[in-house]
Amino acid sequence: MLIWFAHQTTRKASAPGSSWHWPRSTMATADVRQTSLGRVGLQIIRDWVLRLNSHGPDGLIDRKAPGAVPKLNAAWRQALAEKVAGGPTLGVDGVVRWRLKDLAHWISEEFGISIDETTVGREPKATGSASCQPGPVTMPRMSKRLKTLKKFQTRLAEIDAALPPGTGIELWWQDKARIGQKNKITRRWARQGTCPVEPQDQRASSAYIFGGVCPERGAGAALILPRCDTRGMQWHLDEIANQVAPGAHAVLMMDRAGWHMTDKLIVPANITIIALPPRSPELNPVENVWKFMREN
Repeated sequence: MLIWFAHQTTRKASAPGSSWHWPRSTMATADVRQTSLGRVGLQIIRDWVLRLNSHGPDGLIDRKAPGAVPKLNAAWRQALAEKVAGGPTLGVDGVVRWRLKDLAHWISEEFGISIDETTVGREPKATGSASCQPGPVTMPRMSKRLKTLKKFQTRLAEIDAALPPGTGIELWWQDKARIGQKNKITRRWARQGTCPVEPQDQRASSAYIFGGVCPERGAGAALILPRCDTRGMQWHLDEIANQVAPGAHAVLMMDRAGWHMTDKLIVPANITIIALPPRSPELNPVENVWKFMREN
């Protein structure tokens, strides 16, 4: 019976895209005495016969090994992700930044399990976190930012009080980015001892992208202009005003560039501008859009 089965399935199993072990295991199980046919041992053939009897022909297809059971379940992974995102507290955790051994120690105390630092390093990556170099900031600049952020709620309440009752407020962020034709030379594979060359665009043509987003609504307003000046900023303000929901008022936050703060701008009636603290690009989510565009 196995000999007939082998002849019927070997051709089908040998088709492109199928497991290459299937024909060999089928032919070997056809006659246990002919162990040299598949160049495998008798114990392996016994295992193939058991898989064939239990799961049919599909049991002879190679599958990825299930591996060890993860030590961290879904709830513990979520708790670890929140711990990494929140950062350490010096008075409680005794450190100012997380290291792998610190996280392993926290897991041991929190969940009572011992886990290797290499495994700990894979967990934040699986939940969307990555190790990155933060931007430096001096304490005087930080104090100015905190003062500005503390005034934000008060300023927002003043804007709301000046609007007609029932008017919704939308939070918008605005920024611009310069894009040019000068590309970067990336690394590539080459034979040792050789120096490959790649074309590089040396032209200096460029353009400016004006972008505004409202994260809550998922709305945006963008313009591509040849230069960055007050007139371009005025056009962008008008475009943002057209994208604001009917009957709503937009609070537009942007940096303190000269063409943002000039008195020559005619701010639309449904927009109020709030300037962000100086040299604080991390407070503007539009910067993430530019970063994504440059990396992709």
